[in-house]
Amino acid sequence: MKRSIILVVILSFVFSLAGCSTEQKVVENEDKILVAAAASLNKCVGDELIPLFNEKYPNVTVYATYDSSGKLQTQIEEGAEVDVFMSAAMKQMNALNDKGLMDKDSVVQLLENKIVLIVPRNSDKEINSFDDILKSDMIAVGDPESVPAGQYAKEALENLGMWDEVSSKSSFGTNVTEVLNWIAEGSAEAGIVYATDAASNDNVKVVAEAPEGSVSKVIYPAGIVQASANQESAKLFIEFLKSREAMEVFEKYGFIGAE
Repeated sequence: MKRSIILVVILSFVFSLAGCSTEQKVVENEDKILVAAAASLNKCVGDELIPLFNEKYPNVTVYATYDSSGKLQTQIEEGAEVDVFMSAAMKQMNALNDKGLMDKDSVVQLLENKIVLIVPRNSDKEINSFDDILKSDMIAVGDPESVPAGQYAKEALENLGMWDEVSSKSSFGTNVTEVLNWIAEGSAEAGIVYATDAASNDNVKVVAEAPEGSVSKVIYPAGIVQASANQESAKLFIEFLKSREAMEVFEKYGFIGAE
């Protein structure tokens, strides 16, 4: 009988130590990850998705930086300690993949967007289609060298045979948010942005989508940077972005799932 009591006490002590070890492991596994995301994702990711993720995974703190995908690509190439990259086009993601800077198995085509022509809400210009864009004295477009929305705009306008004329009247923004703001404040009379950006600002109105066949499908990929020191937490975040819960937030902002 005494031997049984002693055995129970020993086992209880062992399980107690195991419990302490597990709790310690949870504390030690607290991570911080940095997400580099396209400027057009700022509101839905920053305002809603990151807080939602942090509620579900309190041991993982997520920080984010937003800019044009081209600038973020350059920062990753230069060694910025980014864990997850969310681009507004496949071009930047593919470039990093080709250099071995992304975990290629983690890259997913996450979202789809549309390219639209917008004008100030109170505009009195008769601009109702892409064909009318040259009625503007000043046109706002993202810089095609680094801004995916600008690259798509250039592609559409080249296919429509209008790029040379439009570019001569254009002011090039450093990201799509800057382009949107120029239209909203009336600094430019027309501009080309993503549909989701246009929907986020009441001071602009959409007059047309890019004509069918004029532009490639607008895909937003996401993936884990190969050099990330927080691979497991980064994987958790990517899986969360693919969840139905996250997709409902993206859809609220006008995105649709790409897969």
